[in-house]
Amino acid sequence: MGALTGKIALVTGAGKNIGRAIALTLARDGATVAVNGRSDAGAVDEVVATIRAAGGSAVAVMGDVSDHEQARGVVGAAVQALGGLDILVSNAGLRRQTPYLEISLAEWREIMSVALDGAFFLSQAAIPHLLRRGGGAIVAMSGMSNHVGTPNRAHVSASKAGLEGLMRSLAVEFGGQNIRANCIAPGAIDTVRGASAGPLPGTLTLEGTPLGRRGTVDEIAGTVRLLVGPEGAYITGQTIHVNGGVYLT
Repeated sequence: MGALTGKIALVTGAGKNIGRAIALTLARDGATVAVNGRSDAGAVDEVVATIRAAGGSAVAVMGDVSDHEQARGVVGAAVQALGGLDILVSNAGLRRQTPYLEISLAEWREIMSVALDGAFFLSQAAIPHLLRRGGGAIVAMSGMSNHVGTPNRAHVSASKAGLEGLMRSLAVEFGGQNIRANCIAPGAIDTVRGASAGPLPGTLTLEGTPLGRRGTVDEIAGTVRLLVGPEGAYITGQTIHVNGGVYLT
């Protein structure tokens, strides 16, 4: 039996890359996992199948978390299918590189709607279910952009800064009810970058990373596992930087 046996987790943006690794890691340690994706049902189904093949328990829950009703529906579907919720991992996000003066209102809202609005929608829908089970853990995926200042990513930086503020507020408001809320800020992680993400920002070059390599998705997933498990029971309201030493707090 793993340390998360009996726990129910929802992981958004879990069809590939970091989200996929998080879902697999939590399931491997005993959690039942609701695997969310926006549109790539095949990728989400593959994650669910991989978990089940390894003896774990998982369901697919499709939906766009940037849409208020769909985000609430994702939480509701996970709870209905699995019987409750203990862990929320808000991983879904968008990356763009656009010069500041060229950012349109539509693009600004698009970026904000996934990372920040989505985390708000999801956590507001999830917290009542966490409370019914005596508490739980929320982890949101931030980034280094808002800490080091990255050109052409003002909207991404703003969304992540807001996300960290949201998690700190949840940590304080619900700490007395045994709900912990934290952020993880990954550095240069070895993932498949979407075309819209653009090239890796100069702040994340390997030459500037003391460990001299990119991080792995499993290293990010392991940090999530720490924060949602019993070993992380006294950690809340924090942004945990996992970046190989390129940015020091």
